[in-house]
Amino acid sequence: MLTEPSIIRIPPHHYIHVLDQNTNIARVEIGPLTYIRQDNEKVLFLPVRMIMVPPRHFCVVSNPVARDDDNQVLFDQSGQAKLRHADLEIRLTQDPFPLYPGEEVKQAVTPLQIVYPDTALRLQALLDFEDDEGLKRVAGDEWLFEGPGTYIPRKEVVVLETIKATVIRENQAIRLRARKEGKDRGGVQRVTGEEWLVSKVGAYLPGAHEEVIDIVNAFILTDKKALHVRALRPFKDAGGHDRRTGEEWLVTMADREAHIPSVAEEVVDVVDVTTLNSRQYCVILDPVGPDGKPQLGQKKVVKGERSFFLQPGEQLENGIQNVYVLSEDEGLVLRAVEAFTDTEVRRRRDRWMLRGPIEYVPPINVEVVLKQHAIPLDENEGIYVRDMKTGKVRAVIGHTYMLNQDEELWEKELPANVEALLTSRVDPLADRSTRFPTGDGVPRNKTRVVTFRVPHNAAVQVYDYREKRAR
Repeated sequence: MLTEPSIIRIPPHHYIHVLDQNTNIARVEIGPLTYIRQDNEKVLFLPVRMIMVPPRHFCVVSNPVARDDDNQVLFDQSGQAKLRHADLEIRLTQDPFPLYPGEEVKQAVTPLQIVYPDTALRLQALLDFEDDEGLKRVAGDEWLFEGPGTYIPRKEVVVLETIKATVIRENQAIRLRARKEGKDRGGVQRVTGEEWLVSKVGAYLPGAHEEVIDIVNAFILTDKKALHVRALRPFKDAGGHDRRTGEEWLVTMADREAHIPSVAEEVVDVVDVTTLNSRQYCVILDPVGPDGKPQLGQKKVVKGERSFFLQPGEQLENGIQNVYVLSEDEGLVLRAVEAFTDTEVRRRRDRWMLRGPIEYVPPINVEVVLKQHAIPLDENEGIYVRDMKTGKVRAVIGHTYMLNQDEELWEKELPANVEALLTSRVDPLADRSTRFPTGDGVPRNKTRVVTFRVPHNAAVQVYDYREKRAR
């Protein structure tokens, strides 16, 4: 084995540890020095360079030596440097220094962390201590170190994360949640789990006990689109109205041009405008009254020209309908849904006739049964009309006629041989030799008065069932 040298030359800014084998105490020898080793001493390692911490750097030393008020190292009675065991010491820029026996470098020389504008460090206290500003911190406390600046680490503090500011643009807001009870940046007291919005344009740096959940974009409202909103809990909306849980309402352009839903409301749907022209109308079911509450079971007629939004809970019955435009030869058979008074007293289920020319929009208590057209009749044409109240059937011949509200067309049934005779169209002269003529298959309109064309120099026999007489 090689023998240890007795003379050790220690260059400047270097050091060695020498162990006294009689007392088992190690000490530091600092260069520049030519050290002559005694027989009872042992050099633990060859000269090593002192630790140099340049500007804007730091290092962490574990088990540091204890120092007095004058920053001098304390030694015990046997001459060994006193150590603060299991403790840490953060050393910043200073003259090169050696490590005393027992000291260790836990973190090598590291640049100090620069905190840029609109960023911050979230810090947490590991021990109870009092900071440089005289503020007492308790273990577990969290706070922010906001930029711009250089963060000087402390042994009692750990860096949890770097927080960046969230940029809020026009028609935007950020949704925040409180992680702990306390005051937010606006000085408002918050409880744990509470959520709120911040819509001020610019960069927003959340506090130590705040977390950003989401960025909320505004809904742009126009004259053709509105917002259907529902309250999640009782609150006062942006318009100053008190809302209850589950209440629904409409936000239109008349209220504001851009709407950012608050944390206490949710957007149900985007509602398109309903537009009626001058020849249209619609019936709204369960309309919203002047107090803003739906009138369940009621109806409301809206006539054009008009544009409106359907309120929450409202719906159209049969969609958008056209106004009834009646000419002179048209009419409407109407029936009352409930008793009311217009030009006269109407009872429920009453029927009446409305004749043209007119433009008609049925009110909510009237339903249209059918639309009638006048039937033009020549002098040799007619129709069978039955009165639905009395059951009497009569023939109307030779003039234009429109059925009223109590009349309907009646179908006259005839024997098969007579039907065949009517549809055969036999010419008395040309077909006189045809004994059994066949019809051409064109069915007869049974509501029309039976007419039989008798040509010149021909005869037909007609039998009257009432008088039991033939002619």
